[in-house]
Amino acid sequence: TLRLICTTTAVQRKNVGASGPEKYTEAFIKKQIEEFNLGKRHLANMMGEDPETFTQEDIDRAIAYLFPSGLFDKQARPVMKHPTEIFPEQRKIQWGEDGRPFHFLFYTGKQSYYSLMHETYEKLLNVQKHQDQLIAQDLPLQKEKRNLAGSRWLTKIELEEMLLEKVSDDDYSRFIQLLQKLVALPCADIEEKYIQKFCKEVPAQLKTVVIEPLQYDERGVAFSTGEGKRKTASATAVVYDNGTGKITVNGTDILHYFPVLQDREQLLFPFQFLGRIGKHDMVCTVSGGGRSAQAGAIRLASAKALRSFVTEKEVEFMRQAGLLTVDPRVKERKKPGQEGPRRKFTWKKR
Repeated sequence: TLRLICTTTAVQRKNVGASGPEKYTEAFIKKQIEEFNLGKRHLANMMGEDPETFTQEDIDRAIAYLFPSGLFDKQARPVMKHPTEIFPEQRKIQWGEDGRPFHFLFYTGKQSYYSLMHETYEKLLNVQKHQDQLIAQDLPLQKEKRNLAGSRWLTKIELEEMLLEKVSDDDYSRFIQLLQKLVALPCADIEEKYIQKFCKEVPAQLKTVVIEPLQYDERGVAFSTGEGKRKTASATAVVYDNGTGKITVNGTDILHYFPVLQDREQLLFPFQFLGRIGKHDMVCTVSGGGRSAQAGAIRLASAKALRSFVTEKEVEFMRQAGLLTVDPRVKERKKPGQEGPRRKFTWKKR
């Protein structure tokens, strides 16, 4: 006997929503493109423009003129884009008229990913087979490994766009590990073309920091100038060579201007890092912010000034230690309904 199973409309809607993103057929996309081209010609005639030379910028300008909107979110405003920009790119229908899927990995739910893993592992086996043949013929293996400097692997999002399906973090990690295992083989260069599909070149940083040369005053003493900021404090430091370690801030000795030991340690850290405490004199001018922010600004200014006295290798060490990086941290704002930026009011039952 047949049993009729009744479901509510709410359950039906839930099942439809859980079935995944809506699939658009090629016929649907083709029809949308035809309607877009027709609407584009009508819009060009309305605006008195030539439909053949009516570009997307002209369409956006015409839509903004004909449908003025004061909505804050620009994504909520009316638009007229090409269907390929509106409807996300997706795989073609994966089954035939008889309902049978084309791909043997269809029922894994991630056919593109597992197909890619199969293909990559097959490449790895081919490389290992080639190495075994060279060893059997007593031929030397290529010892040089592929240089990956200046390139990176595809990110998880880029891999998803390539496969047109979602990839979990664990799946992405397994794929990258398999690629790294392939690249580590001595004869991996025979699959160079395949490996390049998953690499992207990283543009080289052509911008180099220009270090000002040393200057000399009327007495012939070498000096260098640097500027730094921290929060709302701005500082300028002039570091002199062949000094005794005397430091003045706004015309005041450092011991009187910074009575807190922590501020003085922060200010002197660049000299301590380079082993130059007591070898330089420094005159600082600072304004704005509190004492801690002023000490941080002077530290950055003095570190920039010291670059003129040291070698390029020492400058690189300073950069790696964070002495030449601006501290972007600022005080977090207070939130409404809270006692502070994070702290909540004391909760009382009554």
